[in-house]
Amino acid sequence: MEKLLGIIKPAGFTSFQIVEYVKSLLPSKIKVGHAGTLDPLAEGVLVIGIGKATKQLKKIESLDKEYIALGCFGLESETLDREGKVIKVQTKEKPSLEEVSFVLSNFKGKIKQLPPIFSAKKIKGERAYRLARAGKKVQLKAKEVWIKDIELLFYAYPFFGIRVTTGPGVYIRALIRDVAKSLHQKAILYYLRRERVGSFTLDNSLTLEQLPKKLLN
Repeated sequence: MEKLLGIIKPAGFTSFQIVEYVKSLLPSKIKVGHAGTLDPLAEGVLVIGIGKATKQLKKIESLDKEYIALGCFGLESETLDREGKVIKVQTKEKPSLEEVSFVLSNFKGKIKQLPPIFSAKKIKGERAYRLARAGKKVQLKAKEVWIKDIELLFYAYPFFGIRVTTGPGVYIRALIRDVAKSLHQKAILYYLRRERVGSFTLDNSLTLEQLPKKLLN
């Protein structure tokens, strides 16, 4: 069997759990993998490779991705989203619509981004999030990433919604953090939906309910 499928991951599930579910529907010796991890908080398109198609997953990871994200000012957490322990932060001045729009425009193009410490980045073979959970010091290096497009969809303090098209390796949690920092604010990622990975979209991807029938055909 050789298949590449777009699956609509529901919020609350890890990408690993989705892979394990796909495996449960197939003969035990068939290999299954995914391209581009989605955090449990996130929903949307997750590309799954089955059998020999797993060899294409690295290429899939390099494709453009499109997201809808909701940030919330006045909050912070170690995980940079509401999955972690959320702390309220006092804000002296609320950013204006013009200020938010201007700052967002500065993030278009090649930028330096420091990955979250609660991420799957490896440090001497160990996942950063495991070190962070163990209370160990995590030091990651900023890397150059590409924001192809970024658009403010709405702003109603403390919430702001954005549409982002990215190259590989971008953490939307970190983008929300950095946008807020540029406005002398704190903010966390409150909601995230991946709309597209390359040509895999919400419209041509499968729900978990549709998946068993598709795999049997």
